[in-house]
Amino acid sequence: MRRSAWGWLLLLVVVSGCTSRFVDFAPDEEAIYAQPIDEVWPQVRAWFRANGFAFREAPGGASLVTEWREEFAGSRVSAYWHRYLVTARPEGPHRCKLVITRESRSVNKALKAPGSDLLWVVDARTDDNPAGIGSPMAALLAQQQSDDAAVLVGESQQSARDMVLEWKVFRKISPVLARETKRSSEGPDVEVMKDATIECGVPILGLGRLARAGNVVLLGEVHGTQQVPHFVAQSACQVALQGIPVTVGVEVPAGNQARLETFLASQGGEEDWAKLMESPFWRSPYPDGRNSEAVAYLFEALRKLRAQGLDVRLFAYDHPPLEGEAREEAMARTVLEVAAASPGRALLVVSGNLHPRQVQGLPWNRDYRPMGLRVARERGGVYSLDVAYKSGTAWICAVGPEQKLDCGVKPARGQDNGDRYFVQLFGDRNAQGYHGIFYVGAVSASPPAVSQGVEPAGDARATSSGR
Repeated sequence: MRRSAWGWLLLLVVVSGCTSRFVDFAPDEEAIYAQPIDEVWPQVRAWFRANGFAFREAPGGASLVTEWREEFAGSRVSAYWHRYLVTARPEGPHRCKLVITRESRSVNKALKAPGSDLLWVVDARTDDNPAGIGSPMAALLAQQQSDDAAVLVGESQQSARDMVLEWKVFRKISPVLARETKRSSEGPDVEVMKDATIECGVPILGLGRLARAGNVVLLGEVHGTQQVPHFVAQSACQVALQGIPVTVGVEVPAGNQARLETFLASQGGEEDWAKLMESPFWRSPYPDGRNSEAVAYLFEALRKLRAQGLDVRLFAYDHPPLEGEAREEAMARTVLEVAAASPGRALLVVSGNLHPRQVQGLPWNRDYRPMGLRVARERGGVYSLDVAYKSGTAWICAVGPEQKLDCGVKPARGQDNGDRYFVQLFGDRNAQGYHGIFYVGAVSASPPAVSQGVEPAGDARATSSGR
């Protein structure tokens, strides 16, 4: 890890420096009601009930917990579950606030705790075997869904306060309360342009500063993790939910563009998956992480978002068998063409972290001009972010002792800055050509989506370049 993320305090200083109160998709102020809890709480219950949430209330207090709700139901790679813990707290004798905590659990391992495995089973504990001895769930954290019902079990979890939902509820129920609050007119400009039932995960701090219509955000990754494709999918969802059309660019050979478009417009059935996976790209003899299970998750997540009515697109921009600067130029041309053809869209372009750099030169070639530099020289609104993460693992191809390419799970060393995803800008572009970082927490390796040898591999040059 060449850089560490700056402290949270510095992040808040950077965010607060924006002249507009709309500094992100996540608000930076609490929603305070000018009414006491006993007036606000009935409206809170009514809002959750009207939006299809089943919930249980804690006896004797203004607190509820919703039942687990599945998003992307039926998806083989992108399904996840979420629930909300909602509590009303007094703010003086006549005011109150809501504190909403969102918990997410995913069948995809991007949210799992480092070194643990995900397992979804039915609670095996019985009156005769209260500890569940002999069951794998005995060693895992159980979350009760409802009385006498099945339990969701696993360690793939994110938990964070959801101030976006707090303001969403506030703006909906405040007009029907007895008095308007002064706070209502002064609240941050957080708008939800699409269906409130679409879930996009815990808000990514700092994302809204860059992911705007007309901007190009170049994300430099370490290939072969679960977390980066998950970050991209979650980012696309959150941006699109604000009413900003999103186009995601992936470091996949451009010859796959028709397959990607067909899959995004499909129902995601077995035949649709077979058509997507028939490309030689998925069967490289040197799988460097770009054809991983997590990348398949990303494509499936975008397909699901599109099916729910969000304006998301996908494009491939790699150009094998070109190498070196010829490849950088071809990739930059494709990104520029897509950006020029869609001025009202936000572009999120993910690649190996050499390509987004906006400075000339590499240790082995002072004249080398990466893709990011080429794109930024021809248009404005281009931002380059390097990945930051906790330590963990990644599926990486590296030269072995016998000068042969060895692909597999390798350790990845980083720095702990918590578990929540965030984007953080530097004061200016740094010496490596980045404007900031995007942080994805602890990383875990994502193996190839298709096992080697299933079908004859394609041209190795088309798939093995991971820089």
